[in-house]
Parts: sequence; structure tokens; C-alpha cells
Amino acid sequence: MAPSDERACTRALGLEGSANKIGVGVVRSDGTIESNPRETYVTPPGSGFLPNDTARHHRARVVDLVRKALREAGVTMGEIDVVAYTRGPGMGAPLTAVAACARTLAGLYDKPMVGVNHCVAHIEMGRLVTGCDDPVILYASGGNTQVIAYNERRYRIFGETIDIAVGNMLDRFARVCGLSNDPAPGYNIEQEAKKGKKFVEGPYGVKGMDVNLSGILTFYKTYAEENLGKGEVTVADLCFSMQETVFSMLVEITERAMAHVNAKDVMIVGGVGCNLRLQEMMAIMARERGGKLYGLDENGRMDDRFCIDNGAMIAHTGLIQYLNGETTPIEETECTQRFRTDEVLVTWRDKAGTKRTAEGSPAAS
Repeated sequence: MAPSDERACTRALGLEGSANKIGVGVVRSDGTIESNPRETYVTPPGSGFLPNDTARHHRARVVDLVRKALREAGVTMGEIDVVAYTRGPGMGAPLTAVAACARTLAGLYDKPMVGVNHCVAHIEMGRLVTGCDDPVILYASGGNTQVIAYNERRYRIFGETIDIAVGNMLDRFARVCGLSNDPAPGYNIEQEAKKGKKFVEGPYGVKGMDVNLSGILTFYKTYAEENLGKGEVTVADLCFSMQETVFSMLVEITERAMAHVNAKDVMIVGGVGCNLRLQEMMAIMARERGGKLYGLDENGRMDDRFCIDNGAMIAHTGLIQYLNGETTPIEETECTQRFRTDEVLVTWRDKAGTKRTAEGSPAAS
């Protein structure tokens, strides 16, 4: 379907709601992010977010967020060319709640739809905002932990968690420690870790190119239950110890993938990528290899707005899929909790990974 008028740029509205964050974004085909509002479902300390409660939160917020996104972008639904939504992976109930809103908007305003892989959207948003064309990617979030590199029109997974994701592990340990979920349990672990002085050595779960994280969680959980309050170790010490151990593992498997594909540059995407200690460790490794960690600003920090789940990443990825001839028929706009990164045919990049514009043609070198 062609754009709705003769404007120079095509626009997409993207809706993301695969976990406890719901976001709506408006993005143009020249890469301009016109709006990207988001809200987070925060539960009391010591508790996690359940699927049905999270879906209820998203249903209550999504209409206002769509209005806010359009208002901030200064456009109406008539100026939107395609509606993109997160098809998966993620939690079933939140995914379907947000997809229902996307279907309603597409139906009311006669817009085509595009279902987007959440993981690929993180990668494409990272490539957009950092300007890095073909890095090795560490995708570290609440639901996913993967080391990825592009080849032959697929984002290939070189290593991943074989049990739980790193963000899930950090969230669950925060509950053990009684840390707040506001703004995020992983963030509060990071702040505690900065105060840690004693290193408690735990298991180191690297299995070739993969990592095992549940055993580390069990070790530190048991250690906390048996030793906290006795004056020998603090919550800060355990947060510090867990962070150093797990992030060392992630840097190790990332470096191994970089060596395998002869890459120097790396990029971190996903919510855990906001962690400054992980960024520091990864930047040191990349620098020692003669490369760099992409995405760091003048203060040495990555832009949290685009690491954390957001609607703009869905809009951007849906738009480049749409401009390369992809749409999702309304009868196929279901969601799936399991949708692997390497299942997606990357039609907008050539086999060698040459950078392409949103319109699908090779970019000028």
C-alpha cells in the first residue's frame, strides 16, 4: 500500500506492551523520532508483575498514550501510514491487550498493520540512534539474553541464556533483598552495588557461548537468606558481587562472538543495557580490541530512552518492514510469547549487511 499522500516522509505509529512497560511512538521514514511516551506498571517491593494485572494496566493507559504520542508528534491518525505492534516475544496477556488496540486503530482509520519482533526492534532502534551499522549486539533485558550478529538476512544468535534472562534474574534477586520496583528493580540493584565493598564469590556459569543464570540466582539468594543481618555481609555487597559475576560472563561471551565474526564494535540493547557498570565493562573490552561500544554520549552513558522498551522502536522497525513490502493481514495479527530473533527475515538489509535507508535502497557510502 502506498503512503497516504505526497509527503516526503512516511510515518508509522508503533505500540509496545510485551512486559510491564507500555509505549507508543511516532517515527518518520527519515529516522526522525517525533514522539515516544511510555508508562511503567510498578508493583510493591518484593513482588513481580503478573500477566493479567499488567494487561489491565496497559488497557487502562493505551488510549491516553496514543493521544499523547499523536499530540507530541503534531499529527493526526490521518497522517499515519501504518500501525505497527509488538507481535512477540513477551507476556501473553499484555501482548494481546496492546495488539487489540492496534487492530482497532488500524480498522477505524483504514491503515495497514505490521507485526514486529520485539528483539529485532531493539536492534534496529539501536542502529538508528547510535549510527552503528553492523556491530555485534548484546541483547540484555528482562525476558531475553542473547549475543547476536547479522549474516545472510538474519540476526544470528551466537550465544544466549539457557535458563532465565539476566533482567529476570536481577528482578528476582531484588525481591529477595526487599528493594523497590520503582523505577526498576535492576536499577536499584545497580545503586546498591555501587556501595558494595566485599566480594562474595559465586558460581560462574559460562557454558561455551551460552550462560546459565538460575544457579547464580540460587546461590546468592541462599547466601542472602543465611547471612544477611549477621554483620558480615550487606545487601550492597551481594548486589555488587552478583553484578560483577554476571556482567563478566556477558562480556566474555560477547567478546567470543566478536572474535568469531572478526568484529571490533559492539552495541548493547535492552533494559539491562542501561546499567552503567555493564557499559563500562563492555567499553573496556571493546577498546582493548581496537573498537568501541556504540551508544555512549559525552558523559559515557547510553540513552536510556531507547534501551528500555518503547513504542518508537516498534514504529521504526514496522516502518522499514512496511517500506520493504511487508504488511500483516488483519486475520494474522496474533501474538506469540515465543518469537525468536533469528526467525525474522531481514528484508531491509542485503546479505553482507550493507547499510540501507528506511526506503530500502542502499545508503550512500
